[in-house]
Amino acid sequence: MKAAALVTVTRDAHGNSVVRDLRSMTPLTLVPHRKPGPTALVHLVSSVTAPLGGDELTLTVRVGRGARLDLRGVAATVALPGPRDDGSRMTVDVEAEDDAEIVYLPEPTVVTSRARHEAVLSVSLAATAVLHAREVLVLGRSGEQAGHLASTVRASRDGKPLLHQRVVIGDPGVDRSPAGLAGKRVMGSHLVLDNGNPAVVSGDWYSLVPLPRGGSLATVLADDVVTATRHLSDLNRRLMRCP
Repeated sequence: MKAAALVTVTRDAHGNSVVRDLRSMTPLTLVPHRKPGPTALVHLVSSVTAPLGGDELTLTVRVGRGARLDLRGVAATVALPGPRDDGSRMTVDVEAEDDAEIVYLPEPTVVTSRARHEAVLSVSLAATAVLHAREVLVLGRSGEQAGHLASTVRASRDGKPLLHQRVVIGDPGVDRSPAGLAGKRVMGSHLVLDNGNPAVVSGDWYSLVPLPRGGSLATVLADDVVTATRHLSDLNRRLMRCP
């Protein structure tokens, strides 16, 4: 299955962020919250079981000057094998103009046994745009060995690179090793791209590090999703930079 969805948000003369263009395609269903305000709220709903092996899904996000978008998932993404040995791919392509702000908070991605999934987040920001993006990866369902997942984040500001990171999970030996996930089932990250320069924060299973050109990257390892999400929220609340 190939599917593409699009959401475009601009700011109107009254200071409201307005969804100007909304295109859904199964399984990527976008549901806007109709109440006007400074931030446009849109939920991303998976309307059928996806991604399956062989699926190619693309979500395009465009936010205009001064507009704000809160894009949230509704349920976990469960990557499943397909009828053949094909992998699946989900690409999220984000562009934001000056003074725009995007909060992208999808629900966790569960990598089931025999699945092969690739997730790509591509971000292009203008000079004063801000992004918050969270990712939580779960190695298999309860009692299940994980499949294979490669997650890539590429971000730039005014055409200059900010971050290029790739995480690969699904090799049992690496996932159990101290150089990998140290046997933890869940890996979470929260990326903030702004002009902030926070101090380093670290603990036994979490860290928050500043990025060279502004912003920060928080990373957490945990045994369950609730713990990972709580640690990510706590790290960002300390900085008072994320809702």
